[in-house]
Order: sequence, then C-alpha cells, then structure tokens
Amino acid sequence: MCPPPAPAIETDGLTKRYGDTSAIVDLDLTVPRGSVFGFLGPNGAGKTSTIRILTTLTNPTSGTARVAGEPVSDRAAVVDKIGFLPEEPPLYDELTGREQLEYIAGLRGHEDWERVESLLDRFDLSADADRRVETYSKGMKQKLGLVQALLHEPEVLILDEPTSGLDPRAARTVRDTISEVAAAETTVFLSTHILPVVEELADTVGVLYGGDLVAEGTPAELTDEIAAGGTLEDVFLDVTSERPAEQ
Repeated sequence: MCPPPAPAIETDGLTKRYGDTSAIVDLDLTVPRGSVFGFLGPNGAGKTSTIRILTTLTNPTSGTARVAGEPVSDRAAVVDKIGFLPEEPPLYDELTGREQLEYIAGLRGHEDWERVESLLDRFDLSADADRRVETYSKGMKQKLGLVQALLHEPEVLILDEPTSGLDPRAARTVRDTISEVAAAETTVFLSTHILPVVEELADTVGVLYGGDLVAEGTPAELTDEIAAGGTLEDVFLDVTSERPAEQ
C-alpha cells in the first residue's frame, strides 16, 4: 500500500523575527494537495512574511516549511515546482507582453509557445501582447503576472492579492482560472483581504493575526462563527474591508 502523498504545503513551528519584532510565531499549517487554501488576516498579520518564506525569498528564524514536498531551504527544488504572483508582478517594462513570457519560459526551460499563446488568449491579452509592458494598466500587468506564474504548470500556485486592480470581468477570469487549476490538482495558496473571493474559491481558510494562526476551517464554518459573535469578529471586519492592503 502506497503512503499518502505529502501535503502541498506544510509548516511546523515556523517563526520569523525581525530584530525584536515577531512577524509569525510557531505557525503550523497543512495544505492538502489539490486544494485551495485561503490565507486571511489584517495588515501586519504576517501574511507577507509567510509567503516570502514559502517562496524561498527569505529564511525562517526557526521552524521548518516544505512546499510540494521540498524543504524551503532547497531553493532550486522549490522554485521549479511553484508559481508565484506577488501583488506587484515582477515584469520588465521595456519588454512587450509576449517577450516577457517568452523570456520567463526560456529561463524555466518550458518553451511551449502554444501554451504562451493559449494563456494570452484566455486572459484577453493577445491584442496587446506586442505592446511594451510599461504601457499596460495595473489590471493588465496583474493578468500578465498570473500568466507568467502558470506557464510551467506548477504543482503549487501562490497568489498574493490576485484580483487587485482588476475590473469585474478580469477578476472573474482570474477566479475562473483558479477554479480550473485547482480542478486539475494544482494546489492554490490564496492570500487576500477580500472575503467574498475566498468564500467562492477556498476549501479551507486560515486566519493569521499578530503572527498567530487564530482560526482555521471552511469558509462556512468561519462565517457562522462571525455571525454568532465569535472572538474573530474584529479580525474579519478588517480582513473583509475593501481598503487596499498596505505592504
């Protein structure tokens, strides 16, 4: 009998300190493969620090983390298996949209030009693919960044505010894409401050507050707790506000 597959994301006692300030404290997370995990919390809760560790951009102070079965200390192994869309996508303004994608595909060794064109078409970017990125709106850059994160068909897709700056149609495209990749067994780690997005897409939600995981459950379970006047009410009032998140 084969052992069950390792979780897509697993942290044990994960802690990150900056001097005397603790960004996250003893964070234990388990995200099953093929699921959508909604990561919620107010500004300064520690979400960005967690994501930076999971994407190997910074090291934890203590504790461990594994992504797609690989320890985050092995940057090369993790980066090959993840797609990452930060709130500000890493794009080269002097390149065209198509050149940006071709460059990233070449770096990753996934030079599948048919996939590039298919994703450009899915996100309504084909007509603008030969324009320089510097001429793109924020929403167009966000869509291009998501295409870039999906190019190599990652096992784990980590998204930080993926609908930020998008008009309703583009935001719907992004939500539909998240549903599609999750249906294809790609794990999605979704950080956002907009609760309706998580309610629609997430299988499980974790709430971070003051560096601690203060709640975890399905969207329905957590919504019921708020309705009952639970202790997370103040946290969610901030999480679900429409104010842009500060970084």
